[in-house]
Amino acid sequence: MKRREKKRKSVGKTDKPKRIFIENTKIHLIIIFFFSVVLYSNTLFNDYAQDDAIVITDNMFTKKGLSGIPGILGNDSFYGFFKKRGKAKLVSGGRYRPLSLVSFAIETQFFGLNPSVSHFINIVLYGLLGIVMYKLLSLMFLNVKNRKLKFFLIFVTTIAFIAHPVHTEVVANIKGRDELLAMLFSFLAVIYSIKWFRTKETKYRNYTFFIFLLALFSKENAITFLAVVPLLYYLFIKGRKKSYFEILSPFLLASILFLLVRSYILGFDFGNNQMELMNNPFLKFSGGTLVHFTPAEKIATIIYTLGRYILLLFFPHPLTNDYYPRQISIMSFGDWQVIISALFYIGLIFVAIKYYKKSKVLTFAIFYYLVTLSIVSNIVFPVGTNMSERFLFLPSFAFSLLTGLLMYYIFAWKKSLSFAVMAILLLAYSTKTFSRNKVWKNDFTLFTTDVKVSYNSAKALNAAGGSLVDAAFKERNKVKKTKMLNQAIAYLNHAIKIYPKYKNAYLILGNAYYFQNDYKKSIASYEKALKFAPNYKDARKNLAITYRDAGKYYGEKKQDMRQALLYLGKALNMDDTDYETLRLNGVANAMVGNKLKAIEFFKRALKIKPDNAGANLNLGNAYYNNGDNENGKKYHDIARKIDPKVFDNN
Repeated sequence: MKRREKKRKSVGKTDKPKRIFIENTKIHLIIIFFFSVVLYSNTLFNDYAQDDAIVITDNMFTKKGLSGIPGILGNDSFYGFFKKRGKAKLVSGGRYRPLSLVSFAIETQFFGLNPSVSHFINIVLYGLLGIVMYKLLSLMFLNVKNRKLKFFLIFVTTIAFIAHPVHTEVVANIKGRDELLAMLFSFLAVIYSIKWFRTKETKYRNYTFFIFLLALFSKENAITFLAVVPLLYYLFIKGRKKSYFEILSPFLLASILFLLVRSYILGFDFGNNQMELMNNPFLKFSGGTLVHFTPAEKIATIIYTLGRYILLLFFPHPLTNDYYPRQISIMSFGDWQVIISALFYIGLIFVAIKYYKKSKVLTFAIFYYLVTLSIVSNIVFPVGTNMSERFLFLPSFAFSLLTGLLMYYIFAWKKSLSFAVMAILLLAYSTKTFSRNKVWKNDFTLFTTDVKVSYNSAKALNAAGGSLVDAAFKERNKVKKTKMLNQAIAYLNHAIKIYPKYKNAYLILGNAYYFQNDYKKSIASYEKALKFAPNYKDARKNLAITYRDAGKYYGEKKQDMRQALLYLGKALNMDDTDYETLRLNGVANAMVGNKLKAIEFFKRALKIKPDNAGANLNLGNAYYNNGDNENGKKYHDIARKIDPKVFDNN
């Protein structure tokens, strides 16, 4: 008896630590939250990047703080950036996601434009999402008798989700908060729905309605939970039979209210076919004109991108922020990648249906993935791009669930192997995530890194070119500056090769040539931009400046007054209110002996800057040159009175 008792005690001591960890949800939740924080801690040093300008730094409503909230609630989410009616809908269907913008406005009110604060909030929200995900899984598997399945599967699923590198675009990019909030509130709404179902307490039903409404106001893709919820109840929630309409009613009411508000603000446009390649990837050039893909090309290309999503889940490398045309090529049903992707998805549906009684987790994961991905797949309505890693954020929960299920089967077969596999997976995921976070440091780092992956994306090439030109403008080292500009020109020319009517690429290319003092190529680039967009204000403004500076260059450096006057005349035709253009026209005309014209230009320049000593001096000189000593002395005296040292510099 004593020996048996001794043995029992020793077994108890051995099993207790394992049992404490496996079954202690508090420890699990602490690990999940702090793992999230540590994994994304290096984003605290990042600046704003990519679309942060649209929703934060250049958004007129967000920058106003609390006073900008009414503007956020009453307009398209991008209106505060574009500041023009209708222009926000260049992105197909418009966007109404006010909740994340409201949070940015509140941050701005109390902390100013502080990216570290915004990144910290994203990290905390991600950690909270991990906790909510764990809680939801616990409710889903509440009736599972096998405790190993219940606790091991729940923990591994959540930790695998947190670590997956494909989520970096959402967490490391501040703008990704809309995705974070949508998923967080959607999962939380389901939790309260299950609590209502089990307790019949009305307050939980009210919580479900309100919280799901918050999810919808965060991002529209939360509406897919109208299909996810009945699927979850059918497969996992046991108890007295209840009508699905009653279960869904708070979700339906929230969705109806959201759609009514959205339609009131944006109208009934839920997506349209833009004839602009950067907002509609299903366009191609035919005879120099943009036309729509054939139906077969569009469907084949969508099927191909669906296959790419699967690859990213299994092997998240390389990652990029850009899948715009033509990073994704125009596909056909003759392409083997399309065939494999189609067969894979057909196989998924077949497995989900055939084995739903044997493995409800498998069936739920497959249908959850298909439902949540559908709304961003370009099947339901156009989303403005071929694909995006952030679109996988909500659907990737299914992949994490299957990862947890696989780890459980390995665990049941050989525990040590399951721990080894999970350790290797988490190490690989975490290493990739941590390194990818650094790429999101700022626009320059992000764009110049990702262009190497998305080298066939006109948008990625344009963004990288623009970042290099901006950096070259600030660079003092001439060798580095030249290298940056040459690389920018190479990227921009490739972007134009992909998209010959890319007005913004021509604009930035003109800027690059301008900084190289290659005025002829700069002018040709701006003129191309204006050919495709005659009302392009930035191109017109930059072209006028380039004409002016080309005139100055040819006059001062080349002593070619004919060419100088030609360019200065063109600059004047584009902008006759620019002081420097008028001044240079006066100087050039004086140099070729057109004394009266010189006086005329200097007079016009003086009207713009009447208190400028140099403007008065120039006009005085012109009068002296024309033999009018009285007016010459008059304006020289005025110049001397404004700045006694004005003659020292001339």
